[in-house]
Amino acid sequence: MVSLPSKAARIALLALACTLPMIASAQWIWVEKDGRKVFSDRAPTPDVPAERILKSPRGAALPAAAAPVAGTPADTGAEKTAAIPKPAGKDKALEDRKKQIAAEAADKKKAEEANVIALRNENCSRARTAKVSYETGARVSRVNAQGEREYLSDDERAAELKRLQQVIQRDCGQ
Repeated sequence: MVSLPSKAARIALLALACTLPMIASAQWIWVEKDGRKVFSDRAPTPDVPAERILKSPRGAALPAAAAPVAGTPADTGAEKTAAIPKPAGKDKALEDRKKQIAAEAADKKKAEEANVIALRNENCSRARTAKVSYETGARVSRVNAQGEREYLSDDERAAELKRLQQVIQRDCGQ
């Protein structure tokens, strides 16, 4: 009779003999141009398109020219995400925020322009009033740096009238 250890050794040897053909079996399967299936342990030639490769071993890279085309069944999930471009659509919230910022900037600019117009109108009004008082011919006085009142000479009056006329032309649009 056969002893127990040798019987276990025979079963292990038989199992190894049965799995050996599976290890050596074809790992690549592809379809040739003429429609014939090819089983091989070597990668197909680079002229075989990726969509014709039916099976490849785990972790094996496809031949260089047989890189998968986007949308083919041979694509893996990682390759699909890399091949798919990001959507070109617009983010509605971002677009709305940009419009809101642009509207706020336009409103601020309009407010500043309105402020400048109001200041010019005020300057124009004051310059016209001052010009009328200088043109009357009455003596005009002003307060100097020491707080004393002094009267303007004819030359000073003419220079002040000239300055007021420039302010009127600039601010009143005349």
